[in-house]
Amino acid sequence: MGEPKARGPYAKTAARKAEIVRAARDSFAENGYAKASLRDIAERAGITHAGLLHHFRNKDELLTEVLARRDAEEWRQGLEEVEGPHQLAPYLGGLMRHHQQAPELMRLWIELAAAASRPDHPAHTYFVERYERGRIQFADGLDDETARGSLREGISPESAAVLFHAVLNGLQLQWVLDQDLDIVGPVTDFVRLLFDDGHADE
Repeated sequence: MGEPKARGPYAKTAARKAEIVRAARDSFAENGYAKASLRDIAERAGITHAGLLHHFRNKDELLTEVLARRDAEEWRQGLEEVEGPHQLAPYLGGLMRHHQQAPELMRLWIELAAAASRPDHPAHTYFVERYERGRIQFADGLDDETARGSLREGISPESAAVLFHAVLNGLQLQWVLDQDLDIVGPVTDFVRLLFDDGHADE
């Protein structure tokens, strides 16, 4: 049995916030974070400026929510599409290409992650918990693969999880600096290095 759906004002509030987040994502992607305005976002969402502020206090809070929802969507997609090492490289390649279609969002994510390293930053807790959750989930997903001998000898699931995030973040940072750089090939090579020969491609 599925979870009960929200009804009444709660459902309307959730739907309205989702509309605002979609509008903010589009505005950030088209105009850049600095030039995007709350009034433009409100207009795209079909509400007043005051109505937007009822749900989000400022643009920083909106940006954090935009990126958090993107993270959640991509993680759900990964769980659905990746059932073993042989599916990881194609999925990551597709994910990289998808991110390259919105370079401004990729740049904003990198900038926000760096800024959030300060303990007093509003998004600090989110990023700390995001990476911790991601490492745990990735490592847990490798436990069965390790038992079958697919993870390269000497690499623990925990180390693989740390490397996974380091490689993805590092490649995207290099790409926003040089958008002629191929990052799909290297992420595919990384998967081959992570798993024993024959498991990443089988």
